[in-house]
Amino acid sequence: MTDDWWRPVAEGITLRVKVQPRARRPGIGGLAPGVDGPRLRLAVTEAVEDGRANRAVCGALATALGLPASAVSILQGQAAREKLVQAAGDAEALAARVRDWA
Repeated sequence: MTDDWWRPVAEGITLRVKVQPRARRPGIGGLAPGVDGPRLRLAVTEAVEDGRANRAVCGALATALGLPASAVSILQGQAAREKLVQAAGDAEALAARVRDWA
């Protein structure tokens, strides 16, 4: 599987994520196919109302990457299940962690 679902950027890395809100079990679930390439599958228990699922996505990724929640933000797809998320930090260290998720 290729690493098309994440990319290093000057500020850290970007991740292409497919979110499953209101899941029974939260967590990272490998890769999911997308129209324009693979995406990281991420389940959160929160509903989409009032941005709760988006905050949960940022929090879950921050925890998994060992970052504060403020270091993770959604760049695109705030109202969609497929999102582009940025994690700020050392790109090499973050890349080492996300490679194991695929």
